[in-house]
Amino acid sequence: MANIKAFAGIARVPFLLLPVTLVASGAAAAAYDGAFDLSRTVVALIGLVALHIAVNVLNEWGDMRTGIDLHTERTPFSGGSGTLPSGAVSTRTALVFGLMWAAIGLVTGIWLLAKVGWALVPIMVLGAVFVLGYTDLLARSGIGEVAAGLGLGGLPVIGTALVQDGTVGPAAVAAAVPATLMTFNLLLLNEFPDEQADRAGGRKNLVIMLGRPKAAAVYSVAALMTPSAIVGGVIAAILPPLSLAAVLPSFLLVKPLRWAYTNSRESVPIPALGANVMWILLTNLVLAVSLGIHLVL
Repeated sequence: MANIKAFAGIARVPFLLLPVTLVASGAAAAAYDGAFDLSRTVVALIGLVALHIAVNVLNEWGDMRTGIDLHTERTPFSGGSGTLPSGAVSTRTALVFGLMWAAIGLVTGIWLLAKVGWALVPIMVLGAVFVLGYTDLLARSGIGEVAAGLGLGGLPVIGTALVQDGTVGPAAVAAAVPATLMTFNLLLLNEFPDEQADRAGGRKNLVIMLGRPKAAAVYSVAALMTPSAIVGGVIAAILPPLSLAAVLPSFLLVKPLRWAYTNSRESVPIPALGANVMWILLTNLVLAVSLGIHLVL
């Protein structure tokens, strides 16, 4: 029988900090725009974490089914958890576990829908498509990175802002842009170590479609666009000047960008993968703090 450690493995628990930072960013942006409700924010957090667990588990289930996870070169950031190939959890149990978390996400969505009305429906529908369709459809159609950027980036920020009072203000939109770019890049960089396994398993992502140098160039452009979007939001007076602090974590991009410019045909160094993750988490967090602090200054 599977134990807690095994279930935590397929849930990819270390990656669940991402939805926390996204909800923080969306809630702080909404508060800066003039709307905040604590209970709705907590429910949104529960729902997003549940959906993130669901997509992680269903992705592990799908990659085991297609054999991808039997051939990946695992790192702390890519290649799957290795839980299903080890036999610690059966594929059937993983499927049920993933669908259970998807159902929890649906319940929270319905509760929030009752509070804010039909404006939430498009986000709920897109969220369902991204969670249930990522592994077998989106990741095989060449749009997996865009789906990840929206589904675990921009849309959660917009959705968290929306559930506060049924509207989305300009600060939430401005915060959603870097969130989209960063989660896009989170998936893109993590796809490089899995290139051969993904190709053999029938996936169609940017690394496979464009080749490593061009995909690395796309990563670099999206990375540089992120601090530019934050600066642009401040210049346009949508974000407060203090939000320029959210540009500072971009110094963590030195390692992944150096690899992208000079060595993209080789394996991505583990420190570069780690720096990419820290860049994303810290940028979302600092942006949220800058918006929250501004309210009390």
